[in-house]
Amino acid sequence: MPNGFQAVRKRFRGVRNDFRGVRNDFQNGRNGFRGGRNDFRDVRNDFRTVRSGFRTVRNDFRITADLYYGLAFLLMPDSPAPQCTFMPGRREFLGRTGVGVAGLLLSPALLESCAPASSRAHIRGSLRGANKATGHRLWHPDKLPAPTSTRQTDVLIIGGGVAGLSAKRWLHRHGHHDVLLLELDQHTGGNSASGQNEVSAYPWGAHYLPVPDNRNQELLDFLREAGTITGFDAAGLPIYNDYHLCHDPEERLHIHGHWQNGLVPELGVPAEDRSQIARFFALIEDFRQAKGADGRDAFRIPLDESSSDPRFRELDHLSFATYLDQQEFTSDYLRWYLDYCCKDDYGARARDVSAWAGIHYFAARKGRGHNASGADVLTWPQGNGFLADNLRRQAAAGILANTLAYRVQETPSGATVLAYHADKGTTTRIDARRVLLATPQFVTRRLLKDVPGRPAVAPPFHAPWVVANLTIDGLPQGPGQPLSWDNVLYGSASVGYVNANQQDVRQGTQQKVVTFYWPLTEAPPDQARRQAYRTSYDEWVTQILAELETAHPGITPRVQRADVWVWGHGMVAPTPGFLWGPDRPRLAAPLRNTFFFAHSDLSGISIFEEAFYQGIRAARQLLDAS
Repeated sequence: MPNGFQAVRKRFRGVRNDFRGVRNDFQNGRNGFRGGRNDFRDVRNDFRTVRSGFRTVRNDFRITADLYYGLAFLLMPDSPAPQCTFMPGRREFLGRTGVGVAGLLLSPALLESCAPASSRAHIRGSLRGANKATGHRLWHPDKLPAPTSTRQTDVLIIGGGVAGLSAKRWLHRHGHHDVLLLELDQHTGGNSASGQNEVSAYPWGAHYLPVPDNRNQELLDFLREAGTITGFDAAGLPIYNDYHLCHDPEERLHIHGHWQNGLVPELGVPAEDRSQIARFFALIEDFRQAKGADGRDAFRIPLDESSSDPRFRELDHLSFATYLDQQEFTSDYLRWYLDYCCKDDYGARARDVSAWAGIHYFAARKGRGHNASGADVLTWPQGNGFLADNLRRQAAAGILANTLAYRVQETPSGATVLAYHADKGTTTRIDARRVLLATPQFVTRRLLKDVPGRPAVAPPFHAPWVVANLTIDGLPQGPGQPLSWDNVLYGSASVGYVNANQQDVRQGTQQKVVTFYWPLTEAPPDQARRQAYRTSYDEWVTQILAELETAHPGITPRVQRADVWVWGHGMVAPTPGFLWGPDRPRLAAPLRNTFFFAHSDLSGISIFEEAFYQGIRAARQLLDAS
């Protein structure tokens, strides 16, 4: 037995040693793998360092080439260079901007537009806008042809934006079918216009609707007809179409090189700034719940439903920036965010809008649904073009597009309007019993220059905008929150971009359309508008891509198409004193029961709900007069 035991023990030790040998071989192999992995990482890091150095050298080379190219402009004769359609002569080169020679030499907008090796050479696209060429004929009506035909109608609506379409729909629903609508542009919708390509539909302007206040019955009825509301629950709350509620992820902010969730700055924000941000939103919640002495909410949509209590309305007399100063909101992060909000909804900065309007942006959102809260928004690939198209379809007959109303005269039986058909080059005389002008105030003023009794009020502040739709085959991403519906860059002059494909449930495609929004707020509106009209397509694309490259390095090669739209008079802005001053009600009042007025200008806030409301208000006035 002892010898047998020793034999077994010896065999066990042999097996154990074999096991230890295998284990050591495994550990050596594992260590070798780790060493190889570390070597790979070192090589990869070396490659990244070399690549970064290459990019630096490449950029230095491009800057040097730009400087050389700019100097060549300064030394060239005044005659244009025939080989390049974008290349200006020396005088034009020096005269196109006031930034001086140094600014020109460093500006890629002029220098790279014709560079043979330009990184943008593959991008196709166009520069578009509202029918400015035809619209500006209104300033020279004597140059338009005399009428060759006559047409009669009971009601003539001039302007096919949301207010005009809303008025036409309301009249149609109440039995008034002898209605003719004239629209200057090729399509109706105003700044809710939209487009489409082989990748996606996309907005050219307004792109969402917050879940509305349930007291706004007319709007709820329309959304039910459009299929956005699918029914109501036992408590009477609307059930929203899940395909129309914005899909997650909804918002993100690029700040300190990282994409954070949500648009209120949080990442890297000091404690003192966070405290001010919390204090601001606590104040807003007080305003959201506040009621005036008349029992009305302090802030409502439509804003005409808001309280007339002077303690709230007096906020309209000072700027939002001044109010924030008075409340000691000094945080740069908070002030940037509030500037962003004002630019996003009003096309103007906090210094240019009233405090009442600045607070209204936050405190008036009171919607609620069975499957939605007041913080939710409704959106579609084509943005609010979906809503505008539904308004048009609900009263589609009697719409003339590409038609400019250019002269209005009052007659004993109503009014005569001369209308120029841009596609035919002819003019029609239209005799109408009543005329509803759904036009911005600067157009209304021009149309009614021969009609007495219109209040002599200066047109309100109209903000110019640039909107670009970029078709991309991929979007380079940085760290943090993934691509969302609304994507904003902290510190940017723009208000970011939206993903037009956010509601698309299809998977597996990198192609997308992103819609980039840029309110031109750095100069007074007239100056910004003139500069925008003078800016070339190549300059706009250069500036937009430079903006996007800060958050998406390498996006330029992924852009297949860039279409740019310049809105010279994009939207009205609620400047101090306009919302609750004397002018708005005077401008909205009918004139001798012949002329009626509907436009978001008459609200002072250019959002869908206000334009929709203004159309119904004017249509009701017209029906009452009938």
